Amino acid sequence: MSAELPEYYFRVRENGAFVYRVDVANRQRRIEMDQVAVVNIKNGEVKPHGGRELDDADRAAISDWMEARRETLARRDIDDILRTVDHLNLTAHWAQSKASDEALEEVTDALLLAMHDLRTVLVRKKAERL
Repeated sequence: MSAELPEYYFRVRENGAFVYRVDVANRQRRIEMDQVAVVNIKNGEVKPHGGRELDDADRAAISDWMEARRETLARRDIDDILRTVDHLNLTAHWAQSKASDEALEEVTDALLLAMHDLRTVLVRKKAERL
């Protein structure tokens, strides 16, 4: 463990995080984490925990974390989409070279509908951008 711990710890959850203030300046030299807030990244809501008031340092740390978290999630979305492109290419290769007639029968309609839906959305969005 590094010698210098951050002042705040964010325990990520599905829609945001629980925010803890990290304290090592106690007599036992143990790490203590005091929950100060709950953050909802989707709607930007920050709820102080246990009736406490958040100070400027708390709010600044939470705001910085929320901005960084949104950027991380956006990068992950793009990475997931690029992985989907890879999977589509692998699926095309599988269908062309390895798939049995039974396997193709099982997946063809679902794939065609999903690809048609995706193509429709992409074409409409591209037209809107032009």
